[in-house]
Amino acid sequence: MKVVIAEKPSVARDIADVLNIKTKKNGYIEGRGCAVTWAFGHLVTLQEPGEYDPALKRWSLDTLPFIPDEFKLKLIKNRGVDEQFRIIKTLCEQADEIVCATDAGREGELIFRYILALCDCQHKPIRRLWLNSLTSDAILEAFKDLRDGHEYDSLYAAARCRSEADWIVGLNSTRYYTVRHGRIGGGTDRVLWSIGRVQTPVLAMIVERDDIILQFRPQPFWELTTRYRQVVFKYRGKRFEKPEKAQALLEKITGNPFEISGIAGKEVKEQPPQLFDLTTLQREINKLHGLSAADTLSAAQNLYESKLITYPRTDSRYLSKDMKPRVPKILEQLKSIRFEQIEPLNLTKLPFTKRIIDDKKVTDHHAIIPTGAKTRSRLGPNEQLVFDAIVTQFIAAFYPVCIKKITTVNGASIQVKFQAKGTQIVKPGWTVLFPKKKKKQAAADDQVLPDFQKRETGDHEPFLREGKTNPPKHFNENSLLGAMEAAGKFVEDDTLREALKERGIGTPATRAAIIETLLRRNYIRREKKQLRCTDMGRCLIALIQDPLLKSPEMTGEWEGKLKQIERTQLDPDDFMDSISKYIHGLIQRGSAGALDTARWGSCPLCGKEIIKGHRAYGCSDWKEGCPFVLEPDCKGLSLTARQIQSLLQQRIVQNPVRIDDEPRMLILSTQGMPMDLRLPSADRQKKDKKTDRPAKNMGKKSR
Repeated sequence: MKVVIAEKPSVARDIADVLNIKTKKNGYIEGRGCAVTWAFGHLVTLQEPGEYDPALKRWSLDTLPFIPDEFKLKLIKNRGVDEQFRIIKTLCEQADEIVCATDAGREGELIFRYILALCDCQHKPIRRLWLNSLTSDAILEAFKDLRDGHEYDSLYAAARCRSEADWIVGLNSTRYYTVRHGRIGGGTDRVLWSIGRVQTPVLAMIVERDDIILQFRPQPFWELTTRYRQVVFKYRGKRFEKPEKAQALLEKITGNPFEISGIAGKEVKEQPPQLFDLTTLQREINKLHGLSAADTLSAAQNLYESKLITYPRTDSRYLSKDMKPRVPKILEQLKSIRFEQIEPLNLTKLPFTKRIIDDKKVTDHHAIIPTGAKTRSRLGPNEQLVFDAIVTQFIAAFYPVCIKKITTVNGASIQVKFQAKGTQIVKPGWTVLFPKKKKKQAAADDQVLPDFQKRETGDHEPFLREGKTNPPKHFNENSLLGAMEAAGKFVEDDTLREALKERGIGTPATRAAIIETLLRRNYIRREKKQLRCTDMGRCLIALIQDPLLKSPEMTGEWEGKLKQIERTQLDPDDFMDSISKYIHGLIQRGSAGALDTARWGSCPLCGKEIIKGHRAYGCSDWKEGCPFVLEPDCKGLSLTARQIQSLLQQRIVQNPVRIDDEPRMLILSTQGMPMDLRLPSADRQKKDKKTDRPAKNMGKKSR
């Protein structure tokens, strides 16, 4: 008997229908010598420390770090799991061959292999069903191309390393910081500090951005401009930091004629947009419609299970060569809903450029595209938004380039040089598909220019514009997803972001969940479209002394190594050894973290030594321009020398201080700004229903 294990009941039903397997049993569908059964996503997880040794149920620094010699598995505690697993186990024991039909990716492989291990059926022959969509044709084609399951051993190795590394780092660091710092802030109960290998660097990015904005002081500037023939020309030099110089130039040119000194025009080709991967889809939907990354992923998953789009959890924006014959057929099928947009395309001669077809840039799955299948029922509002975006992007990829003419006009008034730019659409190309997606351009670059002639002169109206520098913007889901994809770097350029994908934080499938976890644990909050840190989140980042635990770059490197494991370029044991050494070092460094009374600490801005001056404490690199200064009289308090040392060395005054008759704590922000925080006590701390149980079950790990 052949047993097929799908990830969800709905997928199992689709597979059974295509294979003409009809007999429904309790927990599986049977027929034609085959049984199709299902999991409910993750059925199996790693055991908790207390299940290895009951003594480890008690949280203590003495037992840290705890790293099992061999990780053990258990069933998750959800309704119906025990019965469904018993059915799967019975079927697997009777099977001659087991087919893995879980999602075709790292986590899907982990779900299947963990089930197989807990069933004790690893010795059975296994085959792999690799699906890019759930259409009948795709399922039949995939069954014709079943592969030896052990070809995916390296994918499983990467998935297992990810799972165990998150367990080691999340569980040990959560226990360590909760036991050591859980009573901070004056509360009598313990606050659970939930820490994860991935979530904590993301939180650190948000805290740092908020601190930069909080400490930002706008600087005034003045721009010299002039209006000639209703066109605004900008001064070609740098803008002025002091008004006197700008005013002197203004007075110099006032009353003197303006002359056009040169006109240059060039045509610029703007390429059609590339196809979506999951992250760019989430960013686009968030930017245009404000939908969260989690809601976009949920809508995309529903569309996939409805057979309307291909597999959504992909990090590729390209199609493989074998997709070429299918694309015209899909576009032909889509004519029923997008006839006017598809009709201009010659489906027999589509422009398959390297921006669309590139086997080298297709990993586990190709880009997200529509399947061409017709909708069976009316879509929900989120599903409709996501489906429309995917279809439009797919059609636009084959449209002609947009050709713009950018005209640059140079002018001068008594040798004071100015410049104006104007953009004219020559051929709209693919942009006709995006009427609502007009980019906001600066007024000076979006002007309709008259027919200027070289050497023409005339009167003009010079004036000064006063402005102020702006801080960076708070993260929203769009910009945060982009920064996570680029390993903490804010990168808009598609090519650069593509190069950084290998070292991104998390995976396309997990980034939305990471954001939702931080929101659920009250470390960040939504303010309209912005994502802002809370006092809880800010305090947690201040408490964490180990820079690697909150480093986006380091987490990105770990993700890069997991990719290497997938390609058999790195031994999984070497990766796990590095994780083990790291967590041992974190605990040892933290346990040895007593105040060094021989020094004041390091500068939070540049890392150099702090020195004591006559009135304050400051960076020893002040001659090179480091501005950090900390005064003993801070936030209405007179800090003692020991409190100063605590603030500079540990970034926090551990003992509660009283401000406005309320117990508070002082922390040093990522930008060196002293801040007072009031933390909620543990009984008022928001609980994560699944993982945060400070009173009884503080052993849960965090991603």
